[in-house]
Amino acid sequence: MPVITYREALNQALREEMSRDDRVFLMGEEVAVYQGAYKVSKGLLQEFGEMRVVDTPITELGFAGVGVGAAMVGLRPIIEFMTWNFALLALDQVVNAAAKMLYMSGGQFPMPMVFRGPNGAALQLAAQHSQAWEQWLMNIPGLKVVVPGTPYDAKGLLKAAIRDDNPVCFLEGEMLYNTKGEVPEEEYVIPLGKADLKREGEHCTLITHGKMVLVAMQAADQLAKDGIRCDVVDLRTVRPMDVDAITASVRKTNRAVVVEEGWELCGVGAQVVDYVQRHCFDHLDAPVLRVHQADVPMPYAKSLEKAAKPDVPKTIAAVKQVLYLDR
Repeated sequence: MPVITYREALNQALREEMSRDDRVFLMGEEVAVYQGAYKVSKGLLQEFGEMRVVDTPITELGFAGVGVGAAMVGLRPIIEFMTWNFALLALDQVVNAAAKMLYMSGGQFPMPMVFRGPNGAALQLAAQHSQAWEQWLMNIPGLKVVVPGTPYDAKGLLKAAIRDDNPVCFLEGEMLYNTKGEVPEEEYVIPLGKADLKREGEHCTLITHGKMVLVAMQAADQLAKDGIRCDVVDLRTVRPMDVDAITASVRKTNRAVVVEEGWELCGVGAQVVDYVQRHCFDHLDAPVLRVHQADVPMPYAKSLEKAAKPDVPKTIAAVKQVLYLDR
């Protein structure tokens, strides 16, 4: 099976879906001539032309609105934000137009569109450019929110998102574009709303998504050397969330740690913990713990940034705490 980068997997998904359906088009800042800020749209302008790969001004609210209008008349736009941090300027279109249009129109106007771009912290991009947006977006009825952590998942989930008749927010880990993984050459699509068990164990469940999948897997590798074997559940989609996958794992291991990139308050992990206490309360042998960003804007200084981010040592410490091995 070919090994390709996360970036290449996304590029393949875009190319395949644009070839499959001529209603699909890509619009955003520097997606055409420059081939995308992270080169995800490499070669698409040359293949599909300027009517289907469209450069825009730095006007997130404007081109997001154009995408909403295009979806209303039957096209299938893919709106790329240079970073989800810039999408803050477009949230009126994402939240008040795209997410609500089907409901407000009594079912007359489906919204088959994708909003996509890099999400979360990179390295020293500081407070305004380091936010994990999934915990904001997953609050909105009408949106689907997808956060892939591997090249395989990125391709299969993006293809599903483009084919979906609802607005999908597709959040790509900003530090994942160069990561590599196996991606089959043959056609495949991963259903939205289905988690994936990335690793099996019996002592604790690690529940995670996006960039934190790598952190959870590395932590599980190190814990295994001490004889601690963990399930790693990759949510992949945080709205809708695969409650069955979460509960099946926690009922088996009786312990859980949620690893997420965002802040603690009202985060993805808060919703996971709610599902766990509702469906697994009598199965728990310890309180559920969460590993997350510190409750501060992301610092610029390297030492402070490292201290603020969730990481492997913090995850290992949390697992040992729920196993009562920290005493």
